[in-house]
Amino acid sequence: MYASSALTGGPDVNEKLAQLEIAPIPGRVGQRLRNELIYQSTGGGHAQEPVYRLEIVIRESLTPTLVQQDGNSSGSVYNLNTTFRLVRLADKSVALQGQSTGRVAFQRFDSVFANVRAREDAEDRAAKTVGDELKGRLAAYLSGNA
Repeated sequence: MYASSALTGGPDVNEKLAQLEIAPIPGRVGQRLRNELIYQSTGGGHAQEPVYRLEIVIRESLTPTLVQQDGNSSGSVYNLNTTFRLVRLADKSVALQGQSTGRVAFQRFDSVFANVRAREDAEDRAAKTVGDELKGRLAAYLSGNA
């Protein structure tokens, strides 16, 4: 899948990934996910002229876990659900679409700061998980169909 162009006779998958335009995603987690995808598609280098546009919609939720006898939760699971579309810019057709999910558990503490940091870390890990999965799916598609 990640073969160089010398072996396959065409552009390699990394070059095709660099031709993705990642649409802005609202919110802090959306920004983290977008930044993750941009870095994974360009490797930190410059993007090429876009051929595809990746559009992502996210939904976030929390699920309490480890409920104590007094009804308080000592843990939570952060859920990141995404729906994506890969749009071919030449004719505005949808080339690929699907869903991806990231779930990360985190512990809740008495300290407000510790709770905020634990949730932000869970959000960041979920964004990385979804970004890794999406990169794999996009690379698989682009290696065979683009």
